Amino acid sequence: MRYRTLGATGTVVSNLCLGTMTFGAETDEAGSFAQLDRFVEAGGNFVDTADVYSAGVSEEIVGRWLRARPDLRDRVVIATKGRFPMGPGPNDAGLSRVHLTRALDASLRRLGVEAVDLYQAHAWDPLTPLPETLRFFDDAVRAGKIRYAGVSNFTGWQLQKAALLTQHLGLTPVVTLQPQYNLLVREVEFELMPVCENEGIGILPWSPLGGGWLTGKYQRDSAPTGATRLGEDPERGVEAYAGRNAQERTWRVIDAVRQVAAQRGVSMSAVALAWLADRPAVTSVILGARTTDQLDDNLTAADLSLDAEQTRLLDEASAPPVADYPYGGPGVRQRARDLPAGPA
Repeated sequence: MRYRTLGATGTVVSNLCLGTMTFGAETDEAGSFAQLDRFVEAGGNFVDTADVYSAGVSEEIVGRWLRARPDLRDRVVIATKGRFPMGPGPNDAGLSRVHLTRALDASLRRLGVEAVDLYQAHAWDPLTPLPETLRFFDDAVRAGKIRYAGVSNFTGWQLQKAALLTQHLGLTPVVTLQPQYNLLVREVEFELMPVCENEGIGILPWSPLGGGWLTGKYQRDSAPTGATRLGEDPERGVEAYAGRNAQERTWRVIDAVRQVAAQRGVSMSAVALAWLADRPAVTSVILGARTTDQLDDNLTAADLSLDAEQTRLLDEASAPPVADYPYGGPGVRQRARDLPAGPA
């Protein structure tokens, strides 16, 4: 396992993070404990959850695991999130001070900890003024309930506004962004990545395997069946089969990943994860395994670095289609400028 600082902080985390969205839903408690134990044995020290995962059950499982292994609390960085509905009331969702106060206290109880290392806004809330949310984060840090603040699923302007407001108001900074990012979904590179590089915000990609597409388990023009996420629900979320199957780029990317995997003698999953872990501003890649076997396969990416030619192949195959301006070649060149040469 390799280690990096959590954004522009001094806290050190593994370059792979164990995501727990499957806990309590697709993975039972025994399987969840086995994943957590295996991840720590491999050198991982970063675990991400959220109150909405299995309606709080994921946090409860992580909490019981921590209580059963009290020596690990000081060795593991725990991250959770709040924003989505946890009840039927009008204030049971959002990023308001009222909801986040209740949500954080409930997360602390479920996790059985005095403080969460990283507390994240799970998504933008158009009803709550951003300064209200950022002041809540600052107060929670001062109260010793959280150590750092982050956000998830923000757009470029939302993230930049948050970063500037914390500076202008003298509040605890936003240190991480959790976006969807993988070889099939690279739009984060247009605006969000430059903001993160400029502001010292660490990227924590979710869905690094594109909902299973980058593992190579799906076949072209043959709808999946069986005990896979898309086999059970072909129209599931952003990774729905029909839409991605219809895109030639999807299969071009999968072919490139398969080619590099064959060259390196590793799984396609390991290649996709290694490519992502080495992208600019990426702090830690969030794994989402159903089983310990899947986790073991993912962990082979921890120390895998692709060479320049393999990276180029994947970059070119996965390059998202863009117009000339502002993100295409002419627009990028227009934003660049070299220092003038001195006199001969």
